[in-house]
Amino acid sequence: MDLELTGKKALVTGGSRGIGKAIARELALECVEVAIAARGLDALMETAKELAAETGGKIIPVTIDTNDGQSITDGVSAANDQLGGIDILVNNAAVVGGGPAPTLENITQESFDADLHVKVLGYIMCAQAVAPIMRESGWGRIINISGMMARQVGSTVGSIRNVAVVAMAKNLASELGGDGITVNVIHPGMTRTERTPGMIADRMKATGMSEEDVLAALGNNNVGRLIDATEIAYVATFLASPRSGAITGDVIAAGGGVGPAIHY
Repeated sequence: MDLELTGKKALVTGGSRGIGKAIARELALECVEVAIAARGLDALMETAKELAAETGGKIIPVTIDTNDGQSITDGVSAANDQLGGIDILVNNAAVVGGGPAPTLENITQESFDADLHVKVLGYIMCAQAVAPIMRESGWGRIINISGMMARQVGSTVGSIRNVAVVAMAKNLASELGGDGITVNVIHPGMTRTERTPGMIADRMKATGMSEEDVLAALGNNNVGRLIDATEIAYVATFLASPRSGAITGDVIAAGGGVGPAIHY
């Protein structure tokens, strides 16, 4: 299937590594020109060089701190100028997780505010900055990377922020639909990225489990294995395409069928 993405322009936040990097790669392979954004310029430049060599596409690095409204405004403006437009926004930047979730008595206002500011308000501010560009062209795709904590317990703050992303996306889909802009959410589950080997080693050390047993625990889903970041990128790339126009204000779970709950 031709996804009709040739010549589109995309901005991917949190694009220097992990799921964001995988999404940038797949978009570039579909002949999308991509701006990858994050806080660290060195990592961005290294990733941009790697992806450009791998895909043959145009990959530009743009520094954006999604905790800072002015940084978002400046970064989106730079991406728009260098790409000649922005058709696709992938909101992916978030506070890096890892380790056990804080219990009730350990949740602080500082950590709560930081988590929600980056992933919820940061996503909103990126959409605010990009929406006028998309409105002008009469077409756009906004894809928000959230997480399966929206559907399960285990992290109070993680659940709150991911549910908030879904609520935000549904509201924006309603508001922007008349401008030809769709807004959707992807819930990754446990996903294999560059951080996974270190996570496995840490868990082996902490629990005494073998690598095989740790992998089995991490891949406790219907497909019986860890989902790879590339598989999340396939879903995002379809949602970024004109072929996905019937899907908006909705959520696609991409966690290998993790969890016994029925969502309807």
